[in-house]
Amino acid sequence: MDIVYIRGLQVETVIGIYDWERTIRQTLCVDLEMATDIRAAARGDDIERTLNYKAISDRLIEFISDSEFLLLEALAEEIATLLMDEFSIPWLRLKLGKPGAVPQAQDVGVVIERGEAF
Repeated sequence: MDIVYIRGLQVETVIGIYDWERTIRQTLCVDLEMATDIRAAARGDDIERTLNYKAISDRLIEFISDSEFLLLEALAEEIATLLMDEFSIPWLRLKLGKPGAVPQAQDVGVVIERGEAF
């Protein structure tokens, strides 16, 4: 199993359970690891034979920016489902952070793994 990753992707969205959070946009931080086999892409030097992190980043930014979830947990599940379906990703690990949510902490959030590693 090989891993294509995206780290520190920052996206603004409406997220949170409090009334005041529903009226502002907050920055979330996404770290993503995705299972793939890079050998075919490496042999042919062909982006079409691997996971395109630019296309995936663009899709993440679009989806998260347009969303309005209450919980990070719900958003994380939707992101995992979307990526696995749209990009045929068999396994992923997603860290979704909400820096600033707890003033005394650098970051808070969730980490999920979905799918089967090969």
